Amino acid sequence: MSDSSKKDQLYQLIRANPFISQQDLAVELRLSRSAVAGHIASLIRERRLLGRAYVLPDKRPVVCIGAANLDRKLRTIASMQLGTSNPATAEEVYGGVARNIAENLARLSLPVALLTALGDDGAGRNLQDHAEAAGIDTRGSLKLQDAATGTYTAILDDKGELVVALADMALYDRITPDFLTSRLPQRAAAAMTVVDLNLPADSIAALLDSARHDNVPLVIVAVSQPKMARLPQDLRGLRLLILNRGELETRAGRALPTEADVRAACHALREQGVQDVIVTCGSQGVYHTRDSELVWLAAHQVDVVDVTGAGDAFSAAVCWSLYQGSGDLTLACRRGLKVAAMTLESPETVSPVLAADVLDEIHDFDLSAPLFPSKG
Repeated sequence: MSDSSKKDQLYQLIRANPFISQQDLAVELRLSRSAVAGHIASLIRERRLLGRAYVLPDKRPVVCIGAANLDRKLRTIASMQLGTSNPATAEEVYGGVARNIAENLARLSLPVALLTALGDDGAGRNLQDHAEAAGIDTRGSLKLQDAATGTYTAILDDKGELVVALADMALYDRITPDFLTSRLPQRAAAAMTVVDLNLPADSIAALLDSARHDNVPLVIVAVSQPKMARLPQDLRGLRLLILNRGELETRAGRALPTEADVRAACHALREQGVQDVIVTCGSQGVYHTRDSELVWLAAHQVDVVDVTGAGDAFSAAVCWSLYQGSGDLTLACRRGLKVAAMTLESPETVSPVLAADVLDEIHDFDLSAPLFPSKG
């Protein structure tokens, strides 16, 4: 094969994954590293390449790492009856915790990239096209020839509340420490890293280790009680952990019926190394740590259309607030509760009316909430 053909093949590989290493290019094309370097230099001279992919704009992005699924939502038309057939409506949308957070952040006008795993199938291609159209950079994601794109099936009752969910997400086990190392230039250029617990335990541990040695804040968002086992005991380097009350109980290994119990469990997490903790309690509200205290904020009272994506919207707004340079978690949680309410009122997983000016309206002067007594 001619040098010109090899150079064109190399160019196409870089277009598909701008973060591919020269070693991976050499293996893929059966060339020496020096030959790969020569072709890259030639492409730069021809202005077909403008430099390494990790030369990014001045505004550093948020890098979200985790799930991007095809979500199936089935909702009963009347009150659900177990053990029998229920008339229902069905729809398919794009979801996954990391993907949902990334789309919310893009709608909030932040630069955002998504590192996920996708199957080489129609769902994966459509999901990637949708993400790119929303302003999410997915070029560093892993594309698998031998796996189907992840799916999440949610069964909702007639009020839009989740009854049960089923997840087929084994492909995210392929987001290994080695894969994360291969994306180190992209990760190092981030302003913040947001990770969901769909990643394997050793990858979460590797990201925590990176966070201990770099200046990129790391936020981990829990996804379910079973996957709490993927969270290491050593949480040093973690800026923020966002989880719900059930997930906190799983971590603590006991029920947490009172505010004092929640406070003690959060204190234990901070002793394990996390800087701050947010505990979401659904329609009731959220707790968050502040020094040695635990602050309670009530949720907005809304007419719920669909709960899907509300927690991810909350997490995104919190991350948006931290990205702006505010370390005030009360302000961040107020913004999160606002966006969660908007999502609850929408049939969409990500509210189509979300924009940054929604959060600009919530300022420090709104912060009047005292510490509340136990919420039971």
